[in-house]
Amino acid sequence: MKISGSRISNFLKQPQEKILGVLFFGPDQGLVKERSKHITKSVIEDLKDPFRVNELTPAELKENPPLLIDQASQLSFSAGKKVIRVVDANDALSDIFKKFLSSSSNHTLVVAEAGNLTPRSSLRKLFENSKVGAAIGCYEDDANTLESVIKETLQHFKLTVSRDVLSFLTSNLGSNRLVTRSELEKLALYVTANKKHEGKISIDDVIACIGDSAANSMDLLVYAMADGNLKALDTLLYKSFEIGTNNVSILRAVQRHLQNLHLVIGRVESGLPIEKAIATIRPPIIFKYKPQFRLQVNKWKRQNLNIALELITKTELNCKSNGFPSNAGCHRALMRIAQNARNLS
Repeated sequence: MKISGSRISNFLKQPQEKILGVLFFGPDQGLVKERSKHITKSVIEDLKDPFRVNELTPAELKENPPLLIDQASQLSFSAGKKVIRVVDANDALSDIFKKFLSSSSNHTLVVAEAGNLTPRSSLRKLFENSKVGAAIGCYEDDANTLESVIKETLQHFKLTVSRDVLSFLTSNLGSNRLVTRSELEKLALYVTANKKHEGKISIDDVIACIGDSAANSMDLLVYAMADGNLKALDTLLYKSFEIGTNNVSILRAVQRHLQNLHLVIGRVESGLPIEKAIATIRPPIIFKYKPQFRLQVNKWKRQNLNIALELITKTELNCKSNGFPSNAGCHRALMRIAQNARNLS
């Protein structure tokens, strides 16, 4: 059977008694492993229990095809169900799993972890069409699911975030579930260790954890500006000025970003699909920023970008003039552009 959407959470907590095997597959291997761990914990409290948790590889199963049924049919030395994990499962194991799902070893749950299987995959079809098997796709987080993961993970540490901080995290965390959890746990530990919180995480806390290089901080800055995230932009600009980043360098990074948006929007308006238009950018958009860049392409209009680019050009000329308060001028210009972006939402 195919398990998807809102049914997944309940299924992981309490899989049906008749289920003999569960296949987790998809491009997000972090989510594959997370869900595999959750369903295993629904059966066994101690995941390191050698008498109730066993792991098999494709090589072992290919060398000895009956091994899966043999292992599953053996009773545990302690009370309760056993779990057999099969990592790196693939279509070459379909016949082996088919024989297992036809057996009656209902005191063992087999959990298979696979990569990104197409709808034509024999292994995926086997589990999706089985009455005693289940298949669960594990796809990269979109904005909605990422928000839920952020809130859920931080609530575990009794921490909350404002709407602006949540928006910033959603835009700048990756789509891989395992990496996202790791980054959020690092953030929570940083906040609690420094005793800076009163149950709430600030933009400063987030930037201190994920903006830990000059290049990354510049990317965060230009994306915060084009998103219209005023609080994040203000903090990032202050941090950049504090470490001595040249305001002209900031303005030119912003200019490049706005020009990239202008170029892609023009190509989309000419009939090129958005993904192909984004792929023409050189140097290419960093993978983790592509979803955010795509949203900005849909938000901005070319006439707004023209106004913003003109402001950047004027500000750079002013910053090169003697006696001009360059940092203040840079800050004012970028905040105006960010406010414009906010109004576009």
